[in-house]
Amino acid sequence: MSVEAGSEVREEQVQPQQSLGTAAARNLATTTKSAPQMQEITSRWLLRMLPWVQVQGGTYRVNRRLSFAVGDGRVTFVQTGDRVEVVPAELSELPALRTLGDEAVLGELAQRCEQREFASGEVIAAAGDAADTVYLLAHGRVEKVGDGPYDDEAVLGFLADGAYFGDQALVEEDATWGYTVRAATACTVLTLSRQSVLTLADRAETLRDHLAQVRSLPRQRTNKYGEAHIDLSAGHVGEAVVPHTYVDYEVAPREYELSVAQTVLKVHSRVADLYNQPMNQTEQQLRLTVEALRERQEDELINHREFGLLNNCDYGQRFQPHDGVPTPDDMDGLLSRRRSSKLFLAHPRAIAAFGRECNKRGLYPESVEIGGSRVPSWRGVPIFPCNKIPVSDAGTTSIICMRTGEADQGVIGLQQSGIPDEIEPSLSVRFMGIDEQAIISYLVTAYYSAAILVPDALGVLENVEIGRWG
Repeated sequence: MSVEAGSEVREEQVQPQQSLGTAAARNLATTTKSAPQMQEITSRWLLRMLPWVQVQGGTYRVNRRLSFAVGDGRVTFVQTGDRVEVVPAELSELPALRTLGDEAVLGELAQRCEQREFASGEVIAAAGDAADTVYLLAHGRVEKVGDGPYDDEAVLGFLADGAYFGDQALVEEDATWGYTVRAATACTVLTLSRQSVLTLADRAETLRDHLAQVRSLPRQRTNKYGEAHIDLSAGHVGEAVVPHTYVDYEVAPREYELSVAQTVLKVHSRVADLYNQPMNQTEQQLRLTVEALRERQEDELINHREFGLLNNCDYGQRFQPHDGVPTPDDMDGLLSRRRSSKLFLAHPRAIAAFGRECNKRGLYPESVEIGGSRVPSWRGVPIFPCNKIPVSDAGTTSIICMRTGEADQGVIGLQQSGIPDEIEPSLSVRFMGIDEQAIISYLVTAYYSAAILVPDALGVLENVEIGRWG
């Protein structure tokens, strides 16, 4: 039997080919092919949902009511090993030092800051104690705790990296803490005592005069948003004197200039002439280039330092999750800080983390249909995925909530349509010529920006943990 099997194998090996092979047949066949594919293309929900405002002259000015809320930014630090130092110029973020321009004095104040470490649960400042120290939070998270309505504790809020508290110590001699500050995680804090500042002011005339000027400024009457007060009278009877008033404006309103993203697309003339069937090579090259430009545009609208949403969100509209992970309570808190919220933006991993927290509580948020697609929602507000929102190495990210449109004093996109050689609104393709190597060049340009009309139009839930399971 083994001999017969071997003979059959030998017969199969020498059997001649009886039909045309597929490799040769392909030379005569027209291959069915797809258009060039690109993995970078995303849904780009932000570009689709943002209302776009036409900007003539390339600049958009946001006029606002006069506001006195200044110096409420964040402080930047430099770390060397386990040693943390504050950048001297960043001390001008403190309201009392806002307009102090003496770099030497700021540098000496930075040197007087002392580094302290607090363990989780340790009290940093207790309610009722004298507020004689400024605290700069270099790393970690703290919670502000006050008295609840039933003699229990009430968490008033959270602060994280870059925040400061106790800055009233620089201008108020008898200030006391109105709440307790407690470390929610291990914290690294820099402290600057009022005594150190006063000691330096005794020999630094610029600091002494600056603090005296700040203390002498009359307290401006403002509303809860920091805007100049408008005198009104209501509920009066008879011939009461009606107050006189006017609405003051900012004298130097912010202006947004359109940003630009550009590239030069090059196509060899031989390719453009000979290889255009069944697809036009130039059109396909241009299509993928425009897709890349739009991806960069959305990334800049999120992350650009000058106009990006994450960097330009008001610090009073930045919140910390109560337990690190994005819970329904945190999303409710984010919604409650603004009216008419139109959408959430979150990294897909943050949406998954929020879904896990909902599952733990037995909640099943409904999805809504937007443009033929089903997207998750919370309280009827759609949650759009956006992979342009960064995720840190520590596994934390942010969730954005916004109100949109000029009519609602929300967030708007800025563009200028009608530019020369325009193929899409505010995006043009201009022929640049053919060089000596027969290469055709096209300049592809997109103009865009974004503006936040009032601070509460945009809120951000920061330091959201997305890697915690169970």
